[in-house]
Amino acid sequence: AAMMAAGPLLLLLLLLGAAGPGLGAAGPGSGSGSGSGAALREELLLRPLPAGDVAAAFQFRTRWDADLRRGAVSHYRLFPKALGQLVAAQGVRELHLALTQGFWRTQSWGQPPLGAPAGAELWVWFQDSVPDVDKAWKELSNVLSGIFCASLNFIDSTNTVTPTASFKPLGLANGTDHRLLRYAVLPREVVCTENLTPWKKLLPCGSKAGLAVLLKAERLFHSSYHSQAVHIRPICRDASCLAVSWELRQTLTVVFDSFTSGQGKKDWSLFKMFSRTLTDACPLASESKVYVDISPKNKEKELLEVTPTPTSVHEAVVQGDKRTYAVYDLLSPSLFNSSRSLNVQLKWKRPQDSQELSTPVLHAQRYVSGYGLQTGEISTLIHNTHPYRAFPVILLETVPWYLRLYVHTLTIITKGKENKPSYIHYQPAQDRKRPHLLEMLIQLPANSVTKVTIQFERALLKWTEYTPDPNHGFYVSPSVLSALVPSVIAMKDVDVEESPLFASLFPSSDGSSYFVRLYTEPLLVNLPTPDFSMPYNVICLTCTVVAVCYGSFYNLLTRTFHVEEPSRGGLAKRLANVIRKFRGVPPL
Repeated sequence: AAMMAAGPLLLLLLLLGAAGPGLGAAGPGSGSGSGSGAALREELLLRPLPAGDVAAAFQFRTRWDADLRRGAVSHYRLFPKALGQLVAAQGVRELHLALTQGFWRTQSWGQPPLGAPAGAELWVWFQDSVPDVDKAWKELSNVLSGIFCASLNFIDSTNTVTPTASFKPLGLANGTDHRLLRYAVLPREVVCTENLTPWKKLLPCGSKAGLAVLLKAERLFHSSYHSQAVHIRPICRDASCLAVSWELRQTLTVVFDSFTSGQGKKDWSLFKMFSRTLTDACPLASESKVYVDISPKNKEKELLEVTPTPTSVHEAVVQGDKRTYAVYDLLSPSLFNSSRSLNVQLKWKRPQDSQELSTPVLHAQRYVSGYGLQTGEISTLIHNTHPYRAFPVILLETVPWYLRLYVHTLTIITKGKENKPSYIHYQPAQDRKRPHLLEMLIQLPANSVTKVTIQFERALLKWTEYTPDPNHGFYVSPSVLSALVPSVIAMKDVDVEESPLFASLFPSSDGSSYFVRLYTEPLLVNLPTPDFSMPYNVICLTCTVVAVCYGSFYNLLTRTFHVEEPSRGGLAKRLANVIRKFRGVPPL
């Protein structure tokens, strides 16, 4: 049920821009090869956030010069064998899995290095040679559930959709047939240690050396936000792109609470955050670096002081903003000359003002409104804070089947006027088979707030379909926004290998914009819930009635009755009757 309106050229440009970054970025990323055909690069990006919070983003990139699609690979060195065999067996072209605990507050923290929704997210592109995509999708989710000890086996047709405009391939792709794409989210998935342990075992050095020694579960899960992900995609082996290499990116992003000292300063260090320090690099890594974002919030005064002295300082335009990074190269011999360990410390020269961070150009909120347990309304607010540039955004909404959407109530209001989307794709839900899928291309005017609302009706489930805690509510997957956001600062060509790794996953096709994918909050909706104590009462009453009635009838039906002749009595009775006769009393 797709409907095209005015502006198809705008949609085409946006879709090509969303798919283009993977093609353009694959070539430069393949320059760090080795004689064995595999290379590992690890990095840690530390970024101060408002109110003293600190975001730490780990990335471990393994690039392998092999063709997994043919399934002829038998020797694995750096690339995990479990994932390599899974890609070859299921005909996977791209795989992206994220397990997240918490919600990234875009409005106060800024754009995330790599966005992910709360819970578990899985989206996969299959090869065109796969005969049954749905069967391969089911088998793939079951295998990943076992590898990462997650509840991905609960992914089925009721929470799987096939987007037509979102989630374009990030790697090499001969075509973008959306029928080969599957996307699913489990908002209720809880991420804990049992998910982190198998994720660390996939690293070439495990958690014994390199940056992975900082991944202490006790500290990682004592945080405001935690997200771990696995990204597999094919890339160009060299600039000519005549051969294909496979890239595995293992990313982990964590946000720690503020560390406040006595003088109102918010200082932090590696040891304060992770309870550990760095002692060496992974022996198998060709690059191992720590990036510290020391970008000044005020042009006149430097606010941050980082110790020890960094190996180098790198400047780059990342996500439309100019960033300055203090770089620590763990492979540099001079880094560990003065001490055996590296404990990066950052101090504020004066108290930080929480209002100094500018609001992101694109951010969104989502909420449910209404009263009662029959109808309701889902509202999505999309903010474009750019002072003078308008840009389009693709909005993806996935709603479970038990919330029956009224599409005729869909309204899009911007600055008090109706905003007609350029593209709409709606796939209605089928009860207990598939969810609703709604995709729209919406133009966001400069410095505006766009409100998207749609009404729904709650369905009454069967009593066996309720969760063990039905009064907690039912989760609705977050909305997904994909857009090419205009850059406030003009970008220039930089060496991708010198920039942080996350900048090369969604690089800019030109210097005027950068690709952003945002997720809103998941919704918690209450459904009409029966009184589950009534079955217990009914069972008790029924059993009592059945026991009494059935017992009485069974006793009557199975008892044997005997007729006894009345006896004439003995000698004592006859003597008593003689005496009673003389006394004038009736006999016995």
